[in-house]
Amino acid sequence: MNRVLEHILSKVQKPARYTGGEFNAVVKDKREVDLRYALCFPDTYEIGMSNLGCRILYGVMNQRPDVWCERCFAPWGDMEEEMRRAGLLLYGLESGDPIADFDILGFSLGYEMAYTNVLNMLDLAGLDLRASDRRELAPLVVAGGTCCYNPEPLAPFVDLFILGEGEEVTLEYIDLYLQAKEECWSKVEFLEEAAKIKGVYVPSFYEPVYREDGTLEEVKALKGAPELVTKRIIQDMDKAYFPVKTIIPSTEIVHDRVMLELFRGCIRGCRFCQAGYTYRPVRSRSPELLAKYGKEACEDSGYQEMTLSSLSSTDYPDLLPLCDELLDYCAPRDIGLSLPSLRADTFSMGLMERLQRVRRGGLTFAPEAGTQRLRDAINKNLREEDLLQSCRTAFAGGWNGVKLYFMLGLPTETDEDVLGIADLARKVYFTWREYAPNKARGVRITVSTSWFVPKPHTAFQWEAQITAEEYQRRVNLLRDALKRDKSITYNWHDPQTSYLEAVLSRGDRRLSSALEWVWEHGGKMDSWTEYFDYQRWLDGLAACGLNGDFYAHRERTRNEVFPWCRIDTGVTPEFLWREREHCYASETTPDCRTQCSGCGANRLLTGGGRCG
Repeated sequence: MNRVLEHILSKVQKPARYTGGEFNAVVKDKREVDLRYALCFPDTYEIGMSNLGCRILYGVMNQRPDVWCERCFAPWGDMEEEMRRAGLLLYGLESGDPIADFDILGFSLGYEMAYTNVLNMLDLAGLDLRASDRRELAPLVVAGGTCCYNPEPLAPFVDLFILGEGEEVTLEYIDLYLQAKEECWSKVEFLEEAAKIKGVYVPSFYEPVYREDGTLEEVKALKGAPELVTKRIIQDMDKAYFPVKTIIPSTEIVHDRVMLELFRGCIRGCRFCQAGYTYRPVRSRSPELLAKYGKEACEDSGYQEMTLSSLSSTDYPDLLPLCDELLDYCAPRDIGLSLPSLRADTFSMGLMERLQRVRRGGLTFAPEAGTQRLRDAINKNLREEDLLQSCRTAFAGGWNGVKLYFMLGLPTETDEDVLGIADLARKVYFTWREYAPNKARGVRITVSTSWFVPKPHTAFQWEAQITAEEYQRRVNLLRDALKRDKSITYNWHDPQTSYLEAVLSRGDRRLSSALEWVWEHGGKMDSWTEYFDYQRWLDGLAACGLNGDFYAHRERTRNEVFPWCRIDTGVTPEFLWREREHCYASETTPDCRTQCSGCGANRLLTGGGRCG
């Protein structure tokens, strides 16, 4: 640790965020590696260290003797202030070296409100923000993650985007970079070759053309760039890297536990869910391998909690035998086993009995809508009786708390659907009254609502987000309906960030100027209430001649050209439009294991096999 940093750390909160040196952190001799990679997470250490994708990429790259991957997180305001005062550039945690000296900076983008942190981290590193001003090959700025399915708002700042799963494609562009470095290619020469790698989107090779009304006429492909860039997937999850030996943080993080990824993708097809569509097709790990990984990870880390994670963990076909094997290991060692993504229609007595063998956490279900009509419209494929039966099972088994998640503003939603949320919550309460064996403990029923954001690459990508005023009216309607229910707590999501999330997730390249304006005027850490300033965003949009409502509150026609039109997730636009039509007819689509609906994702599998 250099003396400047040592002096700074005594002045900031949570200095452990910035020191490195954790158990299992990888330290190499920089003279013996050919490429240095800064894995950058545009949020705090506590958030970034909880990200399984970053742990996977860190391990994948550091397995190679010629590559040294280090971590870099966005500093909190107190640390940033001290760094700027002392002239200390943003650095890699493992070496303490400035990341500006590295070959590649790779940003993980999981949330649109972190975009200002990307710019702030580039500036803290002493680098030009715009890719066109960074003329040399190094450092190359790369971005991956869910937000990259619409890369356009960040396009001017990033050299290339990675679409889909990164384990294989990361090593491919690293190999190409090493060749470019050895043969002294220019940056443009490297990007021209990188654009030929499946899953790599080079934004400088695509030019948006706008009509007078502000909509896109086309996105031109330049320099021989592909017409469509198709996301990458891992074909065989049993051959995919899993971080059994993972870094043990030296301070508390959000998800401080072993995370076992059961499968990727989702069989359900909820029409609002971007992850459900973009993570297709479904590919599972074998239960034998998962049990082995879980035990080894606990032995190595000393963690006392294990989470079985996926978009819908109870859809894993071998869940019960896997739980049995893990519980035989966990129970005698007092290791908790949790399932954070439960579906109410698959929560069974058998599963409950297994979870009771270890420490019992809360239960969370996401009905999403208050009436059956609307649940059918969004293809939730969940019946009220399924939810109430799951609650009966849980309450009879001794649980006394349940969280219920809903969205307001879904397509076709009416006031009757909003009030249906209150009716459903009351039915859950009366279920507890009828089936709980020990009513003296009371019950905690929490209803939470968020403001629906129509995301790219979903059946609702053509929809308009309802206005903030209408969202607040529906919040008030529901709040008034729940006032007299003392055992039900109602929480609702901040509408301001949801509005901006809609603007950024659906936005085009013109938003980059507003993003830069917001950063220049102090924008950073916008996912944190301590720093978020809604008016600053409105001012930034206005200063750049943009209207957020154009992106958030405008319904698209079927033939409108989207900013993300060059991105292929595997699911076809024709299928998504059919799903939208099914929504307005309140017609459901069966899950992928019941019947293949021809979404198109199967073509990503080698040999065109069936997903699920």
